[in-house]
Amino acid sequence: MASNSFGSLFRFTTWGESHGPAIGVVIDGCPPLIPLTEGHIQPWLDRRKPGQSRFTTQRQEADQVKILSGVFEGVTTGTPISMLIENTDARSKDYDETKDKYRPGHADYTYQLKYGIRDHRGGGRSSARETACRVAAGAIARKILGQMVDIRGAVIQIGKHKINRANWSWAEIDHNPFFCPDKNAALEWEEYLDTVRKNGSSVGAIIEVTASNVPAGLGDPIYSKLDSELARAMMSINAVKGVEIGDGFAAAELSGEQNVDEMRESETGDVEFLSNHAGGILGGISSGQDIVVRFAVKPTSSILQPKLTVDTQGKNTEITTKGRHDPCVGIRAVPVGEAMMACVLADHLLRQRALRGE
Repeated sequence: MASNSFGSLFRFTTWGESHGPAIGVVIDGCPPLIPLTEGHIQPWLDRRKPGQSRFTTQRQEADQVKILSGVFEGVTTGTPISMLIENTDARSKDYDETKDKYRPGHADYTYQLKYGIRDHRGGGRSSARETACRVAAGAIARKILGQMVDIRGAVIQIGKHKINRANWSWAEIDHNPFFCPDKNAALEWEEYLDTVRKNGSSVGAIIEVTASNVPAGLGDPIYSKLDSELARAMMSINAVKGVEIGDGFAAAELSGEQNVDEMRESETGDVEFLSNHAGGILGGISSGQDIVVRFAVKPTSSILQPKLTVDTQGKNTEITTKGRHDPCVGIRAVPVGEAMMACVLADHLLRQRALRGE
């Protein structure tokens, strides 16, 4: 299958299926002599792995990463880094009843049309299981960016229930199962999602990812704009149906004088911005402000409610999806969005160094 790779100078290729023996990723373009062990990668995978609360799929995967190449004596060698994550809790029999039916809202029908074959076990290659590979790649991208660049994500809306930004606390996201920065909203979401889960249904979510201390000058002005590549990165995540940078769609409601980010000379002689409607990117190039990206994740289509569909013979039928699924798949998309942000920024940092001879 084509299009399994992402990036230019920092480039990763993922492989494997949801119910295969393993999944993995190969990273090419990582500079040599960067300290790297499995211990640098595992904490990021632990944030994404399933089964950590009743609000995510109960599939129990350790997501234990193994580095197979590209590292010697604790540092990168400049050669391809290959990593493997074994699948240990796949239950393929859960999908036997839907083997000959197309699940509405999934890639079953379109995969069959494109390739003439599909893996019915959990969606195969189209499963969100693949995103663990991206998180592993993102861990290495963070090492390239260094400790100064801080990338953090949060769920800001589940269904119609939004956070109160006046209550925003980054510390709070580690104290609830939703990556929610608003303690009060998290309590509300807990009750709401319990109802959704017990009804055998699902809901969508909106995730916000922010990158702070990003150097100015990353990105290119035409076909490799930093915001266009971030949008592509986020749209490549399973179930994502919309992306915005900065104020995004809300900018359409503003006047020019409201939307413009005015600039002044700071006390240190540097340029400072009085607002950040642009989300840290001007003309496709980072401005040095926080880069702010939001993306919308649809409700998972794997629900217990019966739905109309067709079978592989084109006959009308009905389907109920069993197995272990997320009532809100957007929750576990937070570490994935962070990883994709890191990969795009690391790629553009290396490209900028090559351009400027740094």
